[in-house]
Amino acid sequence: MAQHEFVIRTRGPGLYEFTDELRSWLRTTGMESGLLTLFVRHTSCSLLVQENADPDVQTDLQAFFSRLVPPSDHPSMAYLRHTYEGPDDMPAHIKAAMMPVSLSIPVSAGDLLLGTWQGVYLFEHRSAAHHRRVAAHLA
Repeated sequence: MAQHEFVIRTRGPGLYEFTDELRSWLRTTGMESGLLTLFVRHTSCSLLVQENADPDVQTDLQAFFSRLVPPSDHPSMAYLRHTYEGPDDMPAHIKAAMMPVSLSIPVSAGDLLLGTWQGVYLFEHRSAAHHRRVAAHLA
C-alpha cells in the first residue's frame, strides 16, 4: 500500500492534466500492480480521465459545462440561494456534483492502465487560482 497527496495549482477554469506526476510517483512506490484510487479534497472541482491528444477536447468540455451551468448572476440561475462567495461558486458546486470527484485506475507493470489517448485531469470550476489537493491510494 502507498499513499500520497498531489497539489495541483490552477489558474482558473479548465482541465489540468497530472498524468505525468502520477506516473512519476508510481515509480517511487515500488509496486508493480494494484488499484490506484484518486480523491479530490474539494467541493468545487472534479477529476476526469479524458483525451489528452487534442487540446480542443478540453476547450469543448469547458465550453459545454459553462453553457450547461452558467454563473449565478446569469438570469437563468436566479433561483440559486448560495451566491455570497461569487457568481462562480454555486455553479462550481453543481458541476462537481455532476462529475466524478474520485477515480479508480488499474496499475500493471508499474504503470497506469490508461488508453493510448487518455490522461488524468483535475477539472477546475472556479474562476480564481487555487491549490487543489488530490489524495492518492495505491493498494
